[in-house]
Amino acid sequence: MRRIALAIFAVAMLGSVPSEAANDTTKKTAPVTTEAPTVTVTPPSNDDSANQTAPQVFYGDADLPAPVKELRQKLLAAIKTGELESLRPIFSANGGNPDLPGGESDDPIATLKLLAGDPKGREILAIMEDVLEAGYVHVDVGTPQEAYVWPYFARYPLSKLTGPQMVELFRLVTAGDFQDMQDKGVYSFYRLGISPQGKWQFFEDGD
Repeated sequence: MRRIALAIFAVAMLGSVPSEAANDTTKKTAPVTTEAPTVTVTPPSNDDSANQTAPQVFYGDADLPAPVKELRQKLLAAIKTGELESLRPIFSANGGNPDLPGGESDDPIATLKLLAGDPKGREILAIMEDVLEAGYVHVDVGTPQEAYVWPYFARYPLSKLTGPQMVELFRLVTAGDFQDMQDKGVYSFYRLGISPQGKWQFFEDGD
């Protein structure tokens, strides 16, 4: 009986002691892994206009200096007569002819007439009016080239034009013209510039 009692006691003691395997299991932790951070590389853009800052665009004449505002109003009044000769007093008072495309002649009226598709030169008057009625930009501030330039597309990144701005552009050019401009990367239709002192600097096309 004593042997049986001892055996029962030994079995009970063995059952109450946790095994080393159980202890090892509770001590184990999951392995730690470290992932390298993901780095996103953006390739450089080949579109220079996409990196240009869009200048501020103005409309009307409320923000123009008085001399610039006065010359713009004189130009529009002369244009509305429908006669190129109405521009002659403005050329005479300018202190030198503005830069004109194809200006081989000393007579600016004759030069403008050659640019038009009609013998009276009224097409070029219509273009000039559309240009002056568009929005404008103030460019090259503080330099000898400082000017107020119409239309603003002449200095505006084509890639940044919004839908409404595209409608404004198509008042001046055709969709085909715009495609050519996109290929060149610049606006290449007529633009007009006036210095802050009110001198007519240019009326020209091209890039």
